[in-house]
Amino acid sequence: IAVRGSEILTNPLFNKGMAMKGGERDRLRVRGLLPPRTNNLEIQKERFMKSLRQVDSMILKNIMLEDLHDRNETLYHRIIIDHIEEVAPLIYTPTVGQACKEFGSRYRRPRGMYFTEEDRGHMAAMVYNWPLPDVHVIVVTDGSRILGLGDLGAQGMGIPIGKLSLYCAAGGIAPHRVMPVVLDVGTDNEELLNDPFYIGVPKKRLKGKEYYHLVDEFMQAVRHRWPDVLVQFEDFSSDKAQNLLDKYRNDHLCFNDDIQGTGATTLAGVLGALRAKGADVNSLGEQRIVVAGAGSAGIGVAQVLMQAMMEQGRTEEEAKNAFYIVDQDGLLGKDRINQMSREQAIFARDEDGGLPLLEVVKKFKPTILLGMTTVGGLFNENIVKEMASNVDRPIIFPLSNPTTNAECTAEQAFEWTDGKCIFAAGSPFDPVTMEDGRTFYPTQCNNMYVFPGIGLGATVCGAKTVTDRMLYVAAEALANFVTEQELAEGKVFPHINKIREVSHRVAVAVIREAAREGQAPKVSEKDMANLEEFVAKKMYEPIYTPLIGKRTVRI
Repeated sequence: IAVRGSEILTNPLFNKGMAMKGGERDRLRVRGLLPPRTNNLEIQKERFMKSLRQVDSMILKNIMLEDLHDRNETLYHRIIIDHIEEVAPLIYTPTVGQACKEFGSRYRRPRGMYFTEEDRGHMAAMVYNWPLPDVHVIVVTDGSRILGLGDLGAQGMGIPIGKLSLYCAAGGIAPHRVMPVVLDVGTDNEELLNDPFYIGVPKKRLKGKEYYHLVDEFMQAVRHRWPDVLVQFEDFSSDKAQNLLDKYRNDHLCFNDDIQGTGATTLAGVLGALRAKGADVNSLGEQRIVVAGAGSAGIGVAQVLMQAMMEQGRTEEEAKNAFYIVDQDGLLGKDRINQMSREQAIFARDEDGGLPLLEVVKKFKPTILLGMTTVGGLFNENIVKEMASNVDRPIIFPLSNPTTNAECTAEQAFEWTDGKCIFAAGSPFDPVTMEDGRTFYPTQCNNMYVFPGIGLGATVCGAKTVTDRMLYVAAEALANFVTEQELAEGKVFPHINKIREVSHRVAVAVIREAAREGQAPKVSEKDMANLEEFVAKKMYEPIYTPLIGKRTVRI
Protein backbone atom coordinates (compact mmCIF):
# COMPACT_ATOMS: atom_id res chain seq x y z
CA ILE A 1 0.00 0.00 0.00
CA ALA A 2 1.12 3.55 -0.71
CA VAL A 3 0.29 5.02 2.71
CA ARG A 4 2.08 4.63 6.05
CA GLY A 5 1.97 5.96 9.55
CA SER A 6 -1.12 7.70 10.86
CA GLU A 7 -2.59 7.86 7.33
CA ILE A 8 -3.27 4.12 7.52
CA LEU A 9 -5.17 4.49 10.78
CA THR A 10 -7.52 7.03 9.17
CA ASN A 11 -8.02 5.02 5.96
CA PRO A 12 -10.99 2.66 6.50
CA LEU A 13 -9.93 0.33 3.66
CA PHE A 14 -6.58 -0.47 5.33
CA ASN A 15 -7.07 0.30 9.01
CA LYS A 16 -7.04 -2.78 11.24
CA GLY A 17 -6.93 -0.94 14.54
CA MET A 18 -5.45 -3.05 17.32
CA ALA A 19 -5.29 -6.11 15.03
CA MET A 20 -1.95 -4.88 13.66
CA LYS A 21 0.86 -7.09 14.90
CA GLY A 22 4.33 -6.01 15.97
CA GLY A 23 6.17 -6.50 12.69
CA GLU A 24 3.38 -4.83 10.76
CA ARG A 25 3.40 -1.87 13.14
CA ASP A 26 7.10 -1.44 12.47
CA ARG A 27 6.82 -1.80 8.69
CA LEU A 28 4.00 0.70 8.49
CA ARG A 29 5.43 3.12 11.08
CA VAL A 30 2.51 2.95 13.51
CA ARG A 31 4.39 1.55 16.52
CA GLY A 32 3.35 3.64 19.50
CA LEU A 33 0.29 5.04 17.71
CA LEU A 34 -1.89 2.18 18.93
CA PRO A 35 -2.40 0.55 22.36
CA PRO A 36 0.26 -2.16 22.83
CA ARG A 37 -2.07 -5.15 23.03
CA THR A 38 -3.23 -6.81 19.81
CA ASN A 39 -6.82 -7.94 19.20
CA ASN A 40 -7.74 -10.22 16.32
CA LEU A 41 -10.78 -9.67 14.10
CA GLU A 42 -12.94 -11.99 16.18
CA ILE A 43 -12.27 -10.12 19.43
CA GLN A 44 -12.84 -6.76 17.73
CA LYS A 45 -16.16 -8.04 16.42
CA GLU A 46 -17.26 -9.30 19.84
CA ARG A 47 -16.30 -6.02 21.50
CA PHE A 48 -18.24 -3.95 18.96
CA MET A 49 -21.34 -6.17 19.14
CA LYS A 50 -21.31 -5.96 22.92
CA SER A 51 -21.34 -2.15 22.70
CA LEU A 52 -24.01 -2.19 19.98
CA ARG A 53 -26.34 -4.37 22.05
CA GLN A 54 -26.14 -2.00 24.98
CA VAL A 55 -27.96 0.63 22.90
CA ASP A 56 -31.75 0.45 22.52
CA SER A 57 -32.35 3.05 19.79
CA MET A 58 -32.14 1.68 16.23
CA ILE A 59 -31.02 5.02 14.83
CA LEU A 60 -28.21 5.25 17.40
CA LYS A 61 -27.17 1.74 16.42
CA ASN A 62 -27.14 2.87 12.80
CA ILE A 63 -24.87 5.78 13.74
CA MET A 64 -22.51 3.42 15.60
CA LEU A 65 -22.30 1.13 12.59
CA GLU A 66 -21.68 3.97 10.14
CA ASP A 67 -18.97 5.36 12.42
CA LEU A 68 -17.33 1.93 12.24
CA HIS A 69 -17.84 1.97 8.46
CA ASP A 70 -15.79 5.18 8.34
CA ARG A 71 -13.02 3.68 10.52
CA ASN A 72 -12.62 0.06 9.51
CA GLU A 73 -14.41 -1.39 6.47
CA THR A 74 -13.12 -4.93 6.99
CA LEU A 75 -14.54 -5.17 10.50
CA TYR A 76 -17.76 -3.44 9.41
CA HIS A 77 -18.46 -5.92 6.61
CA ARG A 78 -17.41 -8.89 8.74
CA ILE A 79 -20.02 -7.87 11.31
CA ILE A 80 -22.72 -7.54 8.64
CA ILE A 81 -22.00 -11.03 7.30
CA ASP A 82 -21.78 -12.76 10.67
CA HIS A 83 -24.75 -10.92 12.24
CA ILE A 84 -26.81 -10.06 9.18
CA GLU A 85 -30.19 -10.85 10.73
CA GLU A 86 -29.47 -8.40 13.54
CA VAL A 87 -27.57 -5.77 11.57
CA ALA A 88 -29.29 -5.58 8.15
CA PRO A 89 -32.38 -3.79 9.57
CA LEU A 90 -30.02 -1.24 11.14
CA ILE A 91 -28.10 -0.33 8.00
CA TYR A 92 -31.03 -0.67 5.62
CA THR A 93 -34.80 -0.95 5.91
CA PRO A 94 -36.43 0.02 8.14
CA THR A 95 -33.81 2.20 9.92
CA VAL A 96 -32.25 3.74 6.81
CA GLY A 97 -35.32 5.91 6.28
CA GLN A 98 -34.77 7.70 9.57
CA ALA A 99 -31.04 7.83 8.86
CA CYS A 100 -31.75 9.69 5.61
CA LYS A 101 -34.06 12.15 7.35
CA GLU A 102 -31.25 12.92 9.83
CA PHE A 103 -28.41 12.65 7.29
CA GLY A 104 -27.71 16.38 7.17
CA SER A 105 -27.72 16.95 10.91
CA ARG A 106 -25.32 14.09 11.59
CA TYR A 107 -23.07 14.48 8.54
CA ARG A 108 -19.50 13.69 9.62
CA ARG A 109 -17.21 12.81 6.76
CA PRO A 110 -17.46 12.42 2.96
CA ARG A 111 -18.62 9.14 1.46
CA GLY A 112 -19.67 8.94 -2.19
CA MET A 113 -19.98 11.63 -4.88
CA TYR A 114 -22.51 14.38 -5.53
CA PHE A 115 -23.27 15.77 -9.00
CA THR A 116 -25.25 19.02 -9.43
CA GLU A 117 -26.37 21.41 -12.14
CA GLU A 118 -23.28 23.54 -11.46
CA ASP A 119 -21.15 20.56 -12.46
CA ARG A 120 -22.56 20.44 -15.99
CA GLY A 121 -19.67 20.29 -18.45
CA HIS A 122 -17.25 19.09 -15.74
CA MET A 123 -18.50 15.60 -14.91
CA ALA A 124 -16.10 13.76 -17.22
CA ALA A 125 -13.24 15.34 -15.27
CA MET A 126 -14.98 15.15 -11.88
CA VAL A 127 -15.17 11.36 -11.89
CA TYR A 128 -11.37 11.28 -11.74
CA ASN A 129 -11.61 12.94 -8.33
CA TRP A 130 -12.81 9.56 -7.06
CA PRO A 131 -9.62 8.14 -5.54
CA LEU A 132 -10.18 4.47 -6.35
CA PRO A 133 -9.49 3.35 -9.93
CA ASP A 134 -11.53 0.15 -10.34
CA VAL A 135 -15.24 0.79 -9.66
CA HIS A 136 -17.51 -2.14 -10.50
CA VAL A 137 -20.85 -1.01 -9.03
CA ILE A 138 -22.46 2.43 -8.64
CA VAL A 139 -25.75 2.94 -6.82
CA VAL A 140 -27.25 6.30 -7.74
CA THR A 141 -30.34 8.19 -6.54
CA ASP A 142 -31.75 11.65 -7.08
CA GLY A 143 -33.42 11.50 -3.66
CA SER A 144 -36.88 12.10 -5.09
CA ARG A 145 -38.64 9.05 -3.63
CA ILE A 146 -36.78 7.70 -0.63
CA LEU A 147 -38.64 4.56 0.50
CA GLY A 148 -42.11 5.76 1.50
CA LEU A 149 -40.79 9.09 2.79
CA GLY A 150 -40.86 11.06 -0.46
CA ASP A 151 -38.41 13.76 -1.53
CA LEU A 152 -35.36 13.91 0.75
CA GLY A 153 -33.03 15.48 -1.81
CA ALA A 154 -29.30 15.06 -1.20
CA GLN A 155 -30.02 13.44 2.17
CA GLY A 156 -31.04 10.37 0.19
CA MET A 157 -27.31 9.52 0.09
CA GLY A 158 -28.04 7.10 2.94
CA ILE A 159 -29.77 4.81 0.44
CA PRO A 160 -26.79 4.21 -1.91
CA ILE A 161 -24.49 3.83 1.10
CA GLY A 162 -26.78 1.22 2.66
CA LYS A 163 -27.31 -0.65 -0.62
CA LEU A 164 -23.60 -0.83 -1.32
CA SER A 165 -22.91 -2.14 2.18
CA LEU A 166 -25.14 -5.06 1.24
CA TYR A 167 -23.44 -5.41 -2.15
CA CYS A 168 -20.12 -5.82 -0.33
CA ALA A 169 -21.26 -8.06 2.51
CA ALA A 170 -23.97 -10.11 0.79
CA GLY A 171 -22.78 -9.97 -2.82
CA GLY A 172 -19.04 -10.16 -2.34
CA ILE A 173 -18.17 -6.95 -4.20
CA ALA A 174 -15.01 -5.51 -2.63
CA PRO A 175 -15.59 -2.14 -0.90
CA HIS A 176 -12.92 -0.38 -2.97
CA ARG A 177 -14.98 -1.27 -6.06
CA VAL A 178 -18.23 0.49 -5.17
CA MET A 179 -19.31 4.14 -5.33
CA PRO A 180 -22.47 5.74 -3.88
CA VAL A 181 -23.81 8.70 -5.85
CA VAL A 182 -26.46 11.40 -5.45
CA LEU A 183 -27.59 13.45 -8.42
CA ASP A 184 -28.48 16.58 -6.49
CA VAL A 185 -30.96 18.28 -8.78
CA GLY A 186 -32.60 20.21 -5.93
CA THR A 187 -35.60 19.33 -3.80
CA ASP A 188 -39.29 20.22 -3.69
CA ASN A 189 -39.40 19.48 0.03
CA GLU A 190 -40.20 22.86 1.61
CA GLU A 191 -38.97 21.75 5.01
CA LEU A 192 -35.53 21.01 3.57
CA LEU A 193 -35.47 24.19 1.49
CA ASN A 194 -36.00 26.18 4.69
CA ASP A 195 -33.52 24.16 6.75
CA PRO A 196 -30.22 26.05 7.22
CA PHE A 197 -28.48 22.73 7.87
CA TYR A 198 -29.69 21.01 4.68
CA ILE A 199 -26.62 19.63 2.88
CA GLY A 200 -27.96 19.78 -0.68
CA VAL A 201 -28.71 22.42 -3.32
CA PRO A 202 -31.41 24.66 -1.75
CA LYS A 203 -33.39 25.08 -4.98
CA LYS A 204 -36.48 23.57 -6.55
CA ARG A 205 -35.87 20.41 -8.56
CA LEU A 206 -34.70 20.51 -12.14
CA LYS A 207 -37.39 19.42 -14.56
CA GLY A 208 -37.71 18.46 -18.19
CA LYS A 209 -34.76 18.52 -20.59
CA GLU A 210 -32.36 20.05 -18.08
CA TYR A 211 -32.91 17.10 -15.73
CA TYR A 212 -32.39 14.44 -18.38
CA HIS A 213 -29.33 16.23 -19.79
CA LEU A 214 -27.72 16.18 -16.33
CA VAL A 215 -28.41 12.45 -15.91
CA ASP A 216 -27.07 11.77 -19.39
CA GLU A 217 -23.82 13.62 -18.73
CA PHE A 218 -23.38 11.63 -15.52
CA MET A 219 -23.98 8.31 -17.29
CA GLN A 220 -21.51 9.16 -20.04
CA ALA A 221 -18.90 10.33 -17.53
CA VAL A 222 -18.90 7.20 -15.37
CA ARG A 223 -18.96 4.95 -18.41
CA HIS A 224 -15.98 6.82 -19.88
CA ARG A 225 -13.81 6.20 -16.82
CA TRP A 226 -15.21 2.74 -15.98
CA PRO A 227 -16.56 1.18 -19.23
CA ASP A 228 -17.81 -2.00 -17.52
CA VAL A 229 -19.40 -0.40 -14.43
CA LEU A 230 -22.88 -1.50 -13.35
CA VAL A 231 -25.18 1.45 -12.53
CA GLN A 232 -28.11 0.68 -10.25
CA PHE A 233 -30.86 3.31 -10.23
CA GLU A 234 -32.41 3.63 -6.78
CA ASP A 235 -35.41 5.54 -5.39
CA PHE A 236 -36.16 7.74 -8.39
CA SER A 237 -39.72 9.09 -8.50
CA SER A 238 -42.22 7.16 -10.62
CA ASP A 239 -42.39 9.84 -13.32
CA LYS A 240 -38.63 9.47 -13.96
CA ALA A 241 -37.75 5.88 -13.05
CA GLN A 242 -39.20 4.04 -16.05
CA ASN A 243 -38.06 6.73 -18.50
CA LEU A 244 -34.46 6.46 -17.32
CA LEU A 245 -34.55 2.68 -17.39
CA ASP A 246 -35.95 2.64 -20.93
CA LYS A 247 -33.34 5.16 -22.07
CA TYR A 248 -30.28 3.31 -20.82
CA ARG A 249 -31.09 -0.38 -20.35
CA ASN A 250 -30.17 -1.42 -23.92
CA ASP A 251 -26.91 0.54 -24.12
CA HIS A 252 -25.52 0.56 -20.57
CA LEU A 253 -25.00 -2.09 -17.92
CA CYS A 254 -27.73 -0.86 -15.58
CA PHE A 255 -30.97 -1.77 -13.86
CA ASN A 256 -33.56 -0.15 -11.63
CA ASP A 257 -33.85 -1.92 -8.31
CA ASP A 258 -37.28 -0.50 -7.46
CA ILE A 259 -38.72 -1.76 -10.75
CA GLN A 260 -36.68 -4.81 -11.75
CA GLY A 261 -35.15 -5.81 -8.41
CA THR A 262 -38.48 -5.63 -6.60
CA GLY A 263 -40.11 -7.46 -9.50
CA ALA A 264 -37.57 -10.30 -9.50
CA THR A 265 -37.70 -10.66 -5.70
CA THR A 266 -41.50 -10.67 -5.69
CA LEU A 267 -41.55 -13.21 -8.51
CA ALA A 268 -39.28 -15.47 -6.46
CA GLY A 269 -41.60 -15.06 -3.47
CA VAL A 270 -44.69 -15.84 -5.54
CA LEU A 271 -43.05 -18.95 -7.05
CA GLY A 272 -42.12 -20.04 -3.52
CA ALA A 273 -45.67 -19.37 -2.34
CA LEU A 274 -47.06 -21.55 -5.15
CA ARG A 275 -44.74 -24.34 -4.02
CA ALA A 276 -45.85 -23.82 -0.42
CA LYS A 277 -49.51 -24.29 -1.33
CA GLY A 278 -48.73 -27.38 -3.40
CA ALA A 279 -49.35 -25.74 -6.78
CA ASP A 280 -47.18 -26.10 -9.87
CA VAL A 281 -44.81 -23.12 -10.22
CA ASN A 282 -45.74 -23.10 -13.92
CA SER A 283 -49.31 -22.25 -12.92
CA LEU A 284 -48.37 -18.59 -12.47
CA GLY A 285 -50.49 -17.63 -15.47
CA GLU A 286 -53.55 -19.22 -13.85
CA GLN A 287 -53.40 -16.89 -10.85
CA ARG A 288 -55.57 -13.80 -10.36
CA ILE A 289 -53.26 -11.05 -9.15
CA VAL A 290 -54.34 -7.76 -7.59
CA VAL A 291 -51.57 -5.18 -7.35
CA ALA A 292 -52.34 -2.23 -5.06
CA GLY A 293 -50.17 0.62 -6.28
CA ALA A 294 -49.64 1.75 -9.87
CA GLY A 295 -46.32 3.54 -9.40
CA SER A 296 -42.97 2.40 -10.75
CA ALA A 297 -42.67 -0.42 -8.19
CA GLY A 298 -46.19 -1.79 -8.67
CA ILE A 299 -46.08 -1.65 -12.45
CA GLY A 300 -42.49 -2.96 -12.44
CA VAL A 301 -43.54 -6.01 -10.41
CA ALA A 302 -46.50 -6.61 -12.73
CA GLN A 303 -44.20 -6.42 -15.77
CA VAL A 304 -41.75 -8.95 -14.33
CA LEU A 305 -44.55 -11.33 -13.36
CA MET A 306 -46.14 -10.96 -16.80
CA GLN A 307 -42.79 -11.70 -18.46
CA ALA A 308 -42.46 -14.80 -16.28
CA MET A 309 -45.89 -16.01 -17.38
CA MET A 310 -44.82 -15.63 -21.00
CA GLU A 311 -41.61 -17.56 -20.22
CA GLN A 312 -43.90 -20.34 -18.98
CA GLY A 313 -45.77 -20.39 -22.29
CA ARG A 314 -48.64 -17.93 -21.87
CA THR A 315 -49.45 -15.46 -24.60
CA GLU A 316 -49.05 -11.77 -23.87
CA GLU A 317 -52.81 -11.31 -23.81
CA GLU A 318 -53.34 -14.25 -21.44
CA ALA A 319 -50.62 -12.97 -19.11
CA LYS A 320 -51.95 -9.42 -19.14
CA ASN A 321 -55.47 -10.56 -18.22
CA ALA A 322 -54.20 -12.09 -14.96
CA PHE A 323 -53.63 -8.62 -13.47
CA TYR A 324 -55.87 -6.10 -11.73
CA ILE A 325 -53.93 -2.90 -10.94
CA VAL A 326 -55.54 -0.58 -8.40
CA ASP A 327 -54.41 2.95 -7.51
CA GLN A 328 -55.96 5.65 -5.31
CA ASP A 329 -58.68 6.16 -7.93
CA GLY A 330 -59.57 2.47 -8.18
CA LEU A 331 -59.01 -0.21 -10.81
CA LEU A 332 -57.00 0.98 -13.82
CA GLY A 333 -59.45 1.12 -16.72
CA LYS A 334 -59.25 2.32 -20.28
CA ASP A 335 -61.49 5.26 -19.41
CA ARG A 336 -58.35 6.84 -17.85
CA ILE A 337 -55.87 5.72 -20.47
CA ASN A 338 -54.97 9.28 -21.51
CA GLN A 339 -53.72 9.94 -17.97
CA MET A 340 -51.52 6.83 -17.82
CA SER A 341 -47.94 6.07 -18.68
CA ARG A 342 -47.24 3.62 -21.49
CA GLU A 343 -46.45 0.90 -18.93
CA GLN A 344 -49.63 1.49 -16.93
CA ALA A 345 -51.77 1.46 -20.07
CA ILE A 346 -50.73 -2.14 -20.77
CA PHE A 347 -52.72 -3.25 -17.73
CA ALA A 348 -55.79 -1.00 -18.21
CA ARG A 349 -58.92 -3.13 -18.29
CA ASP A 350 -61.88 -2.72 -20.63
CA GLU A 351 -64.47 -2.73 -17.83
CA ASP A 352 -64.86 -1.79 -14.18
CA GLY A 353 -62.44 1.14 -14.30
CA GLY A 354 -62.40 2.96 -10.95
CA LEU A 355 -63.70 -0.02 -8.96
CA PRO A 356 -62.47 0.31 -5.34
CA LEU A 357 -60.01 -2.23 -3.93
CA LEU A 358 -62.58 -4.05 -1.76
CA GLU A 359 -64.97 -4.38 -4.70
CA VAL A 360 -62.13 -5.64 -6.92
CA VAL A 361 -61.40 -8.34 -4.35
CA LYS A 362 -65.10 -9.27 -4.13
CA LYS A 363 -65.66 -9.42 -7.89
CA PHE A 364 -62.44 -11.01 -9.17
CA LYS A 365 -61.53 -13.19 -6.16
CA PRO A 366 -57.73 -12.80 -6.38
CA THR A 367 -55.37 -15.59 -5.37
CA ILE A 368 -52.52 -13.10 -4.88
CA LEU A 369 -52.65 -9.64 -3.28
CA LEU A 370 -49.57 -7.41 -3.57
CA GLY A 371 -49.20 -4.01 -1.88
CA MET A 372 -46.87 -1.25 -3.09
CA THR A 373 -48.77 1.86 -2.06
CA THR A 374 -46.88 3.04 1.07
CA VAL A 375 -50.35 3.41 2.64
CA GLY A 376 -50.12 1.76 6.05
CA GLY A 377 -53.14 -0.40 6.92
CA LEU A 378 -54.64 -0.35 3.41
CA PHE A 379 -55.31 -4.10 3.55
CA ASN A 380 -57.95 -3.85 6.25
CA GLU A 381 -59.92 -6.65 7.89
CA ASN A 382 -62.75 -6.50 5.35
CA ILE A 383 -60.41 -6.85 2.37
CA VAL A 384 -58.31 -9.67 3.85
CA LYS A 385 -61.29 -11.65 5.13
CA GLU A 386 -63.08 -11.26 1.79
CA MET A 387 -60.03 -12.62 -0.02
CA ALA A 388 -59.70 -15.54 2.42
CA SER A 389 -63.38 -16.46 1.97
CA ASN A 390 -62.81 -17.17 -1.71
CA VAL A 391 -59.33 -18.76 -1.71
CA ASP A 392 -57.97 -21.68 0.32
CA ARG A 393 -54.41 -20.31 0.69
CA PRO A 394 -54.39 -16.58 -0.14
CA ILE A 395 -50.96 -15.15 -0.97
CA ILE A 396 -50.62 -11.74 0.71
CA PHE A 397 -47.51 -9.60 0.24
CA PRO A 398 -47.67 -6.06 1.76
CA LEU A 399 -44.37 -4.82 0.32
CA SER A 400 -44.25 -1.13 1.29
CA ASN A 401 -41.43 0.24 3.46
CA PRO A 402 -40.77 1.21 6.17
CA THR A 403 -42.78 -0.92 8.61
CA THR A 404 -45.26 1.86 9.40
CA ASN A 405 -46.20 1.98 5.69
CA ALA A 406 -46.90 -1.76 5.37
CA GLU A 407 -50.41 -2.38 4.00
CA CYS A 408 -51.00 -4.83 6.88
CA THR A 409 -48.96 -6.57 9.55
CA ALA A 410 -48.13 -10.26 9.73
CA GLU A 411 -50.26 -10.63 12.85
CA GLN A 412 -53.27 -9.10 11.10
CA ALA A 413 -52.88 -11.24 7.99
CA PHE A 414 -52.63 -14.51 9.91
CA GLU A 415 -55.41 -13.57 12.35
CA TRP A 416 -57.88 -12.44 9.67
CA THR A 417 -57.24 -15.55 7.53
CA ASP A 418 -57.15 -17.96 10.51
CA GLY A 419 -53.57 -18.83 9.62
CA LYS A 420 -54.39 -19.83 6.03
CA CYS A 421 -52.45 -17.14 4.21
CA ILE A 422 -48.95 -17.30 2.79
CA PHE A 423 -47.32 -14.06 3.87
CA ALA A 424 -44.21 -12.05 3.07
CA ALA A 425 -43.59 -8.34 3.63
CA GLY A 426 -41.22 -5.61 2.57
CA SER A 427 -40.20 -5.06 6.19
CA PRO A 428 -39.31 -7.66 8.84
CA PHE A 429 -42.03 -8.98 11.18
CA ASP A 430 -41.68 -11.22 14.23
CA PRO A 431 -43.15 -14.76 14.31
CA VAL A 432 -46.87 -14.87 15.00
CA THR A 433 -48.36 -17.31 17.55
CA MET A 434 -52.10 -17.96 17.24
CA GLU A 435 -54.45 -18.58 20.14
CA ASP A 436 -54.48 -22.30 19.34
CA GLY A 437 -50.68 -22.44 19.67
CA ARG A 438 -49.76 -22.51 15.98
CA THR A 439 -46.73 -20.37 15.13
CA PHE A 440 -46.09 -18.80 11.73
CA TYR A 441 -42.80 -17.37 10.50
CA PRO A 442 -43.24 -14.45 8.11
CA THR A 443 -40.32 -13.79 5.79
CA GLN A 444 -39.13 -10.50 4.35
CA CYS A 445 -39.51 -9.94 0.61
CA ASN A 446 -36.35 -7.89 0.46
CA ASN A 447 -34.49 -6.95 -2.71
CA MET A 448 -31.24 -7.83 -0.95
CA TYR A 449 -31.95 -11.45 -1.90
CA VAL A 450 -31.57 -10.53 -5.58
CA PHE A 451 -29.64 -7.34 -6.40
CA PRO A 452 -26.24 -8.34 -4.90
CA GLY A 453 -26.22 -11.56 -6.92
CA ILE A 454 -27.30 -9.82 -10.10
CA GLY A 455 -24.55 -7.22 -9.65
CA LEU A 456 -21.94 -9.86 -8.85
CA GLY A 457 -22.88 -12.02 -11.83
CA ALA A 458 -23.12 -9.17 -14.33
CA THR A 459 -19.78 -7.60 -13.35
CA VAL A 460 -17.85 -10.88 -13.06
CA CYS A 461 -18.84 -12.04 -16.54
CA GLY A 462 -18.51 -8.61 -18.21
CA ALA A 463 -22.13 -8.37 -19.37
CA LYS A 464 -23.08 -5.30 -21.40
CA THR A 465 -26.75 -5.19 -20.34
CA VAL A 466 -29.07 -6.68 -17.72
CA THR A 467 -31.79 -8.48 -19.67
CA ASP A 468 -35.29 -9.55 -18.63
CA ARG A 469 -34.21 -13.15 -18.96
CA MET A 470 -31.37 -12.57 -16.46
CA LEU A 471 -33.91 -11.24 -13.97
CA TYR A 472 -36.10 -14.30 -14.52
CA VAL A 473 -33.29 -16.80 -13.91
CA ALA A 474 -32.24 -14.79 -10.82
CA ALA A 475 -35.76 -15.09 -9.42
CA GLU A 476 -35.89 -18.77 -10.30
CA ALA A 477 -32.56 -19.42 -8.56
CA LEU A 478 -33.79 -17.66 -5.42
CA ALA A 479 -37.13 -19.51 -5.43
CA ASN A 480 -35.39 -22.88 -5.81
CA PHE A 481 -33.07 -22.10 -2.90
CA VAL A 482 -35.96 -22.29 -0.42
CA THR A 483 -36.07 -25.72 1.25
CA GLU A 484 -39.17 -27.88 1.70
CA GLN A 485 -38.87 -27.46 5.47
CA GLU A 486 -38.87 -23.66 5.12
CA LEU A 487 -41.94 -23.85 2.89
CA ALA A 488 -43.69 -26.06 5.45
CA GLU A 489 -43.08 -23.32 8.06
CA GLY A 490 -44.72 -20.77 5.79
CA LYS A 491 -41.44 -19.20 4.66
CA VAL A 492 -41.16 -18.29 0.98
CA PHE A 493 -37.63 -16.89 1.22
CA PRO A 494 -34.53 -18.56 2.70
CA HIS A 495 -33.19 -17.54 6.07
CA ILE A 496 -31.33 -14.25 5.86
CA ASN A 497 -28.22 -15.94 7.28
CA LYS A 498 -27.86 -17.75 3.95
CA ILE A 499 -27.65 -14.50 1.97
CA ARG A 500 -24.08 -15.09 0.74
CA GLU A 501 -25.03 -18.53 -0.57
CA VAL A 502 -28.13 -17.05 -2.20
CA SER A 503 -26.09 -14.31 -3.90
CA HIS A 504 -23.64 -16.92 -5.14
CA ARG A 505 -26.46 -19.05 -6.58
CA VAL A 506 -28.09 -16.01 -8.23
CA ALA A 507 -24.76 -14.86 -9.69
CA VAL A 508 -24.10 -18.30 -11.19
CA ALA A 509 -27.57 -18.31 -12.80
CA VAL A 510 -27.05 -14.80 -14.21
CA ILE A 511 -23.66 -15.72 -15.67
CA ARG A 512 -25.03 -18.88 -17.31
CA GLU A 513 -27.78 -16.82 -18.92
CA ALA A 514 -25.31 -14.11 -19.96
CA ALA A 515 -23.15 -16.79 -21.61
CA ARG A 516 -26.19 -18.16 -23.43
CA GLU A 517 -26.85 -14.63 -24.73
CA GLY A 518 -23.19 -14.15 -25.72
CA GLN A 519 -22.65 -11.60 -22.93
CA ALA A 520 -19.92 -13.26 -20.85
CA PRO A 521 -16.56 -12.22 -22.38
CA LYS A 522 -14.71 -12.41 -19.03
CA VAL A 523 -15.60 -16.08 -18.42
CA SER A 524 -13.65 -18.74 -20.32
CA GLU A 525 -14.85 -22.22 -21.22
CA LYS A 526 -12.64 -23.58 -18.44
CA ASP A 527 -14.28 -21.18 -15.95
CA MET A 528 -17.75 -22.20 -17.17
CA ALA A 529 -16.91 -25.85 -16.47
CA ASN A 530 -16.34 -24.98 -12.78
CA LEU A 531 -18.55 -21.91 -12.57
CA GLU A 532 -19.59 -22.29 -8.92
CA GLU A 533 -15.95 -22.40 -7.81
CA PHE A 534 -15.01 -19.57 -10.20
CA VAL A 535 -17.69 -17.26 -8.78
CA ALA A 536 -16.87 -18.19 -5.17
CA LYS A 537 -13.24 -17.15 -5.73
CA LYS A 538 -14.41 -13.77 -7.07
CA MET A 539 -16.37 -12.95 -3.91
CA TYR A 540 -14.84 -10.50 -1.44
CA GLU A 541 -14.23 -11.98 2.01
CA PRO A 542 -13.68 -9.42 4.81
CA ILE A 543 -10.56 -10.72 6.54
CA TYR A 544 -7.38 -8.93 7.50
CA THR A 545 -4.48 -9.42 5.09
CA PRO A 546 -0.82 -8.52 5.71
CA LEU A 547 0.06 -4.96 4.70
CA ILE A 548 3.40 -3.89 3.27
CA GLY A 549 4.32 -0.26 2.64
CA LYS A 550 5.05 0.65 -0.97
CA ARG A 551 8.48 2.22 -1.07
CA THR A 552 9.96 4.47 -3.72
CA VAL A 553 13.58 3.69 -4.50
CA ARG A 554 15.67 6.70 -5.53
CA ILE A 555 19.06 6.28 -7.18
